[in-house]
Amino acid sequence: MQLRVLTYNIHKCIGGVDRRYQPERIRDTIAHYAPDLTLLQEVDHLVPRSNHDRQVDLLGDLLGYRHRTYFANVRVRGGGEYGNAILSRFPLTHTRNIDVTVGRRKRRSVLHARYRVRLPGARHTRTVHVFNMHLGLAGGERKIQLQRFLDSHPFNGFHEQTPVIVAGDLNDVWGTLGPKLLIPAGFRRMPQVLRTFPSYAPMRALDAIYVRGSAHIVKIQRAGVAVARQASDHLPLIADIEIT
Repeated sequence: MQLRVLTYNIHKCIGGVDRRYQPERIRDTIAHYAPDLTLLQEVDHLVPRSNHDRQVDLLGDLLGYRHRTYFANVRVRGGGEYGNAILSRFPLTHTRNIDVTVGRRKRRSVLHARYRVRLPGARHTRTVHVFNMHLGLAGGERKIQLQRFLDSHPFNGFHEQTPVIVAGDLNDVWGTLGPKLLIPAGFRRMPQVLRTFPSYAPMRALDAIYVRGSAHIVKIQRAGVAVARQASDHLPLIADIEIT
């Protein structure tokens, strides 16, 4: 059983260079890779800069994803908010938000969604747990946030073979979060590190995908379609993941 996961900081659908609000560029980038699960960060909700759109539904409708979940992180001066979202081809059976905000810093969270997954040719469904995260800008802050996630319910009660996917904008500038926290907790990293920021000339590997249990990364790629270099300030990562 294999599924395709895409993680993408969409920067409110505002181009990283031209600063234009064009959701269609995000739509075209995602559609090119036809993911089963799409994890989005910096998704606007009723914000003036993005035409007061509810972007989780706008993008869900543009891409044809019926199953969606969204939780806000940050309130925007002038109205509205932005946060994390997941779009899925599979039925959503449970969703919750895990607050990992540190002190008085900007609000951050991990969006948890549970799916019953059945792909063409598979005889049975499997429960897959997906965690979409957007961590802070400071190194110490990120370590605290990731440890809070690892200590949170229900994650800390999962069986070691439960299929778990963790992905998002980890802001992992130095590439230390995986070796120090995720790998000791049983996660497996991507086969190679891929730079995703800034989109027009990637220099930093800020985004990542990790798996645990009976989930295994078969293939990982960074978006190479031309529109992706204009659509946001990040490039998306796309992983083909086998659930055994």
